[in-house]
Amino acid sequence: MKKIFQLLLVISLFAITIACNSKTKATEQQLSSTDVAATTGGQEAVKDDESQKDIVKVAVSSKDHSTLVAALKRAELVTALSNAGPFTVFAPTNAAFDKLPAGTVDGLMKDDKKTDLQNILQYHVAVAGYKTENMKDGQVINMANGDNITLSMKDGKIMVNGTANIVATIQASNGIIHVIDAVLLPPAKK
Repeated sequence: MKKIFQLLLVISLFAITIACNSKTKATEQQLSSTDVAATTGGQEAVKDDESQKDIVKVAVSSKDHSTLVAALKRAELVTALSNAGPFTVFAPTNAAFDKLPAGTVDGLMKDDKKTDLQNILQYHVAVAGYKTENMKDGQVINMANGDNITLSMKDGKIMVNGTANIVATIQASNGIIHVIDAVLLPPAKK
């Protein structure tokens, strides 16, 4: 009887050891796939064809905003604008970028101008949701770069800093996009 008990004890320990080893391997596999997901991107890497698109996904799907998307990627701001928000983005069209002096966009895409590009792009983003129906003449909005923009109303149209017109508004899952017809340039630092 004592030998049978010892044999059952050995078999039980062996079974527990095998179960623990396979559970450890499964956990290691889960961790390694989580690590891969973490290193391949942030919120912008999430694939979701069911929900409303975030600001970045809306911009990427717009043929009129390819310059803006390229600039966001170059400035490494895609992840930030893919987060929960709410954000309000004043999004210049490709035609708006074309109005800048020749070579301006290409110059800003260079490595040594990355900080300038980030400053300009952050001057187009407010960390809050501003709907057009709530905008008022003379309203001042603080932007992500720390500077302010001023809204004005003229002939039923909303202008930003007296130079850019809001030509369309698109709701995104993490904020609002106001399409504008000019690039906003932050004030010179004093």
